[in-house]
Parts: sequence; structure tokens; C-alpha cells
Amino acid sequence: MNNVFQQQGAFSWSELIVDNPEEAVKFYQEVIGWEVEAMEMPQGVYHVVKSNGEPVGGIMAKPPGAEKMPNYWGCYITVENVDDTIAKAEAAGGKAVYPAMDVPGVGRMCAFFDVSGAIISVITYEKKEC
Repeated sequence: MNNVFQQQGAFSWSELIVDNPEEAVKFYQEVIGWEVEAMEMPQGVYHVVKSNGEPVGGIMAKPPGAEKMPNYWGCYITVENVDDTIAKAEAAGGKAVYPAMDVPGVGRMCAFFDVSGAIISVITYEKKEC
């Protein structure tokens, strides 16, 4: 099986941003059967969703100031270099949503608008020592 956390161009993580993450967690546990592990993060509780014990995505509350934003699922694509990818996106007519950022224990990430106005996130995961 391919490792989507290392494979250039692979969809590797899905994330639900919602008004009520606890309600969403309960719903998806009942409907999909996901296991969920809550983690304290600086911005609040992050719910890691797992399939067969393997992390596949997350559920979190909307950040402050984004209350009017609709609830949505977002996707991450693994890339070898986030900064290079954002530069290519902008050269092709896209625009970064926010500056690329490092998340300790996870990796470097950024979201951008493509030429149609759709948003996608890219990530380069930290290398894990075995």
C-alpha cells in the first residue's frame, strides 16, 4: 500500500471544520464507524478520526472570526515542498489563502485558491523517525 503521507500528489488528509465538532464526531462515529481521539491543541480540541486504528482525518471547530463561514470538508494534498508548490500555484494564477506555516509534530502547510476559486490545502509532513 502507498504511503499517502509521503507520496507527491496524493490526497492524504481530510478535515471537517464545523460549528459543533462534538455533534459531528458523534454523527460520523454512528454513520461511518470512525474511532476518534481528542487532542488538545493551542486553538482548541482537535478530533483525529481513525479507520482501523490509522489516522485519516480530523474534525475541529471553526476558528474565532469564522463563525459565518459555512461548515465544510477540506482536503490536503501531499507535496515535496509547500513553498515551491505555492509559488507554482501563484505563477499559474492561484493565490495563497494564508502564509505557509509550520505545525509542530505535523509538518508545513498552506491553502490556496486555484484559478477557478476553489480552495485546496497542501502539506509536507514532518519526517518521523522509526
